[in-house]
Amino acid sequence: MPGRKVVFANGEYYHIFNRGIAKQPTFLNKRDYERFLLTLNYYRFKSPPVRLSRFLQFPKDEKQKLFEKLMLEEKIVEITCFTLMQNHFHLLLKQLREKGISTYLNKLTNSYTRYFNVKRKRVGDLFQGVFKAVHIEDDEQLLHLSRYIHINPLVSYVVEETKFLNYEWSSFLDYIKGESEIVDLKIIMSFFKTPDDYKKFVLDHADYAKRLEKIRHLTIE
Repeated sequence: MPGRKVVFANGEYYHIFNRGIAKQPTFLNKRDYERFLLTLNYYRFKSPPVRLSRFLQFPKDEKQKLFEKLMLEEKIVEITCFTLMQNHFHLLLKQLREKGISTYLNKLTNSYTRYFNVKRKRVGDLFQGVFKAVHIEDDEQLLHLSRYIHINPLVSYVVEETKFLNYEWSSFLDYIKGESEIVDLKIIMSFFKTPDDYKKFVLDHADYAKRLEKIRHLTIE
């Protein structure tokens, strides 16, 4: 198998993408999306005390104490943006520690796959091979990618335009609110005066992005 062409470096940003095997759904209901988000949050830290599945079995008070302690731990990646859709996900990550992104994606997808398989009484891989990764080379690319990730559910017609601003499975809501428990908003918001300015930046591109998506579908066999 050929090696990965992208070399991950500390302090650099990367677009990470993967989809279900044969484009099969990886999220079937609200509980699945919620579990993936919890997994996304839990494994970004250097030393989770136990596997997430074990953590969730602890009594409520003990879970709260452990989670509060975990939030003080050093992180291996920083999450800048994310979007979850029925059969794939997009992440914009900054690597903070050596092999941080590879370690993070391995724990994230393995943990979620175990959950999904146990729940559906299935076996085998859920995601399509090794995740895809693209290095972000400059601020313009970083901003464009954040917009692309956030607008993806709309231009792919996963959600109606009237419901887009309330789409739960994306960090766009965090940017609109100006706060987040999972995502670090600082790098993107450093280019905008207010959350409304960023919202306008994303939405102003919607019609153009939809046209591109239609053309892409027409040209794919």
